[in-house]
Amino acid sequence: MRISYSSIIAAVVAFVLTTANGARGDFLYKVKDLGSLGGSSSAFGFGVNATGQVAGYANVPGNAPHAFLSAANGGTLRDLGTLGGFNSYGYALNDSGQVTGESGIPGGSGLLHAFFLGTPAGVIRDLGTVGSDTQSTGYGINASGQVAGGSFTPGSGLPNHAFLSAVNGGVLRDLGTLGGVDGGFAYGVNTTGQVTGVSHTAVGDIHAFLSGANGGTLRDLGTLGGVSSWGYAVNDSGQVAGMARTLSGAFHAYVSGANGGSLLDLNTLGGTSSEARGVNASGKVVGNSTLAGDVIRHAFLYTNGSMVDLNSLIDPAGGFTLSYARSISDNGLISGYGTNSSGGSIAFLLTPVPEPSAFALLGVGMGFALLARARLNRRSGC
Repeated sequence: MRISYSSIIAAVVAFVLTTANGARGDFLYKVKDLGSLGGSSSAFGFGVNATGQVAGYANVPGNAPHAFLSAANGGTLRDLGTLGGFNSYGYALNDSGQVTGESGIPGGSGLLHAFFLGTPAGVIRDLGTVGSDTQSTGYGINASGQVAGGSFTPGSGLPNHAFLSAVNGGVLRDLGTLGGVDGGFAYGVNTTGQVTGVSHTAVGDIHAFLSGANGGTLRDLGTLGGVSSWGYAVNDSGQVAGMARTLSGAFHAYVSGANGGSLLDLNTLGGTSSEARGVNASGKVVGNSTLAGDVIRHAFLYTNGSMVDLNSLIDPAGGFTLSYARSISDNGLISGYGTNSSGGSIAFLLTPVPEPSAFALLGVGMGFALLARARLNRRSGC
């Protein structure tokens, strides 16, 4: 019987992957608890980038929440401080480690302003507001440092509008609304400056939108049959992830087609509600969903047409419960928050496996396959 080289390679790869999977119990992600900033409560992870830096917030001694930026691969948390107020919150970052969020400002007013961290070693800078001196928040940031968020604007009742900044946290520009007076927030922005968020329409409904490039005209993305929708994240293909009401009135996670195409209902993990909070370049979506009974909420990953409970993809021996997944990088790192075995709240970083050790094992296996090929060649006179 003649054995082909291709069959040897297939057998080696299958053996190596089976061995690696068996060694880790078929768990597809490893969990890292990001720790805290020294306060009595825990951390909350929001944005993640390709190097494994995570932005979020955690309590400091005295228990004021402060924005943090982790080192690469979920390393040590750095307290980003505040803009002079009591608290701050980190929500998003790009692959350069630039961060945005919101922070209390001086004066004890309790008002929050959007901030921008230009370099990982820098200090946060107040982005101000859109024509008002009241409140603003930075929710998303792209590779060029354009920040997307929401701000009170001048006028009766100080209406809230979505904004997009110039590069590197420059001047904020009012993006307007979908026809309503109020209710505008931007949550995500991609490399071309397409922005997604939520706005009141002319008839008063709340709908998700996607802008043109560089914060161009806002386009209504519609709903899943109900009366409202939200857009939370957008990738470079213009796919938007968010949540929308269905005909039954339930909130379901969705992902749109490219350039804000039709909304796909991602369903739930067995409960009645779900929301999508992140989408990467390959269209993988993360978020959270209620389980059957609607008491417990778990983080999910949507990939290859299926919503999967992320808790089924980690080692249960760690004692972690992943409740909210908030962001996914283009190379598949996931950030969010949940609880540990003691019930304390944690910020987490999920790293896909197989790890490099499995790839090294694969390399050894391929070496044996090459030796086998040489022997076959000698036997066949090739």
